[in-house]
Amino acid sequence: MKELIIATSNAGKINEFDLLFKEMSLPIKLISFKDLNFFENVPETGNTFEENAFQKAEFVFNKFKIPVVSDDSGLEIKILNNEPGVYSARYAGLEKDDAKNRKLVLENLKFKLERQSRFVCCLCFYDGKKSNFFRGFLNGKIHTNETGENGFGYDSIFIPEGYSNTMAEISVDEKNKISHRAKAMKLFSEFLEE
Repeated sequence: MKELIIATSNAGKINEFDLLFKEMSLPIKLISFKDLNFFENVPETGNTFEENAFQKAEFVFNKFKIPVVSDDSGLEIKILNNEPGVYSARYAGLEKDDAKNRKLVLENLKFKLERQSRFVCCLCFYDGKKSNFFRGFLNGKIHTNETGENGFGYDSIFIPEGYSNTMAEISVDEKNKISHRAKAMKLFSEFLEE
């Protein structure tokens, strides 16, 4: 395999994949939707991270016939019955507004002391024959307000376990060592090296 499509149009995710692949020195050319001039909506109607990741990978592979890695990831908050979960990107509405999503989470936790949560990432690698899944988790808690300028999504309200700062306050290098996506990517890279 010399080329691999990253099935996302999220610039933050593409950047993370790019950095992680460079660190791992994998001789694979990463192709984004932008490189393919592809701007269609990819179906994401599953009830689990695994279902969504596979649905995206299969759809993109069938269109371009190039191996695909897709991910579905999100935030699970224990006291909110693991919401937003698979609806993390559109928690506050279909327009996928990160700021509104964070605001809604903070509102829903307003008078709650229990703020235990975790980021979940499920990667699916699909080559047209077989799908392989790689999962990563990052435990932590939700801050009472937004802090930090780095990152995207829920980073500015999520404090990783063992840290006192949010994901948006730590460096990109540090984030790439501890993130749920980095953990799933490490498993994926080990699979590719085999």
